[in-house]
Amino acid sequence: MANDKKKVEAITSMDEDFAQWYTDVVLKADLTGYTSVKGFMVLKPAGYAIWELIQQQLDARFKETGVENVYLPLMIPESLLEKEKDHVEGFAPEVAWVTYGGTSKLQERMCVRPTSETLFCDFYQKDITSYRDLPKVYNQWCSVVRWEKETRPFLRSREFLWQEGHTAHATAEEAEARTEQMLNVYADFCEDVLAIPVVRGQKTEKEKFAGAVATYTIEALMHDGKALQSGTSHNFGDGFAKAFGVQYTDKDNTLKYVHQTSWGVTTRLIGAVIMVHGDNDGLVLPPRIAPTQVMIIPIQQKKEGVLEAVDALAEKLSKAVRVKTDKTDKSPGFKFAEQEMRGIPIRIEVGPRDLENGEAVVVRRDTGDKQTVKLEELETLIPALLDTIQKEMLERARAHRDAHTYTAASWDQFKEIIDTKPGFIKAMWCGDQACEDAIKEETGATTRCMPFEQECISENCVYCGKAAKKMVYFGRAY
Repeated sequence: MANDKKKVEAITSMDEDFAQWYTDVVLKADLTGYTSVKGFMVLKPAGYAIWELIQQQLDARFKETGVENVYLPLMIPESLLEKEKDHVEGFAPEVAWVTYGGTSKLQERMCVRPTSETLFCDFYQKDITSYRDLPKVYNQWCSVVRWEKETRPFLRSREFLWQEGHTAHATAEEAEARTEQMLNVYADFCEDVLAIPVVRGQKTEKEKFAGAVATYTIEALMHDGKALQSGTSHNFGDGFAKAFGVQYTDKDNTLKYVHQTSWGVTTRLIGAVIMVHGDNDGLVLPPRIAPTQVMIIPIQQKKEGVLEAVDALAEKLSKAVRVKTDKTDKSPGFKFAEQEMRGIPIRIEVGPRDLENGEAVVVRRDTGDKQTVKLEELETLIPALLDTIQKEMLERARAHRDAHTYTAASWDQFKEIIDTKPGFIKAMWCGDQACEDAIKEETGATTRCMPFEQECISENCVYCGKAAKKMVYFGRAY
């Protein structure tokens, strides 16, 4: 078995070098590939299949709240992008520009969308005229381009896949309700489907989205103790509407500006899954986003009746789960190691001796636990076991997060924790950006969010000692 693992190429230990471990897993699990276009990645079938399952299940949750899907252009004229000053300043360093169409220089340069607020505003300005047209609750699945200086597969690439919801409402109250609603959709999805526990809260003024009134976020903790922003929902108020002239005639026959929201998650979620659940053997996928939930591996497959039994079992299980069989001529040990590297939740081993006894060996990827099960019981046991795995993966991730969440009542305590105990730090803050900047400058820790569930750790700001206004989650982040 050890030699078979070597054939699959052992990955770097996460305790030795977490960054290299992550890269090894991404590449050796065959999720992505590099291209000749620097900073851009190929999503291979194994990686794209995970994104498809995320997309399908998240899209269904969106539609349950009344969201409709649309698609807007890839290009944004420079004049349109510049209509909202804070917004353009926030994205200017990352914008990729198109200046030629064929051999002709464009009269106005176009940017490849880094996000689509301006396009949606332009669209809404033409599409909304009356209170009867509201609300508009639209979403698009697309890719965006942001010219990042340093890239890493899934976490930060120059082009990435995402969804961006953009809504328009008659009142500030409706916009706020939608902003909070979509953040909760994200949080519930991460916990129910990705088995990733998250902290829900509001970004500080410094960290909020450019042009937003307020930004809400879900923050997750990776295995190495670093934070990852995993989804955001923004309340734009009527600022974008005023910049773009998005107005409607209300019931009292007066013109009013709409109130807007925007919300999005990206393929970064796949990176989160890898870093929350993975181990030194590779991926560990939560069953609900595993493209293959069960891999059946025949033992001594040339023996009479083995392949036939495997095919019959796969057909039965396929009615309830996503199942495949590995009938290649690789050794069983190699197949086991490959299945583990790919993170497939359950392996079923079936050989001649098993068939004689009317049973199979069932192995969990997340714990390595093995059990011998009667063949006739597998149709009932496997779906239930997948549910158990899903639940227990969330419980373990939550236990890890809670064990690596600390409180600091003083600046000395904060510095000691950040240097010796990777994870979240809960501490009080006065609300002054100068303190926020100083904390980042001195420790590398940023304000992750002001959680909705507030606690009082002390009466004073952890940095300056002035009266505290908010309890904040701090952490070093990706």
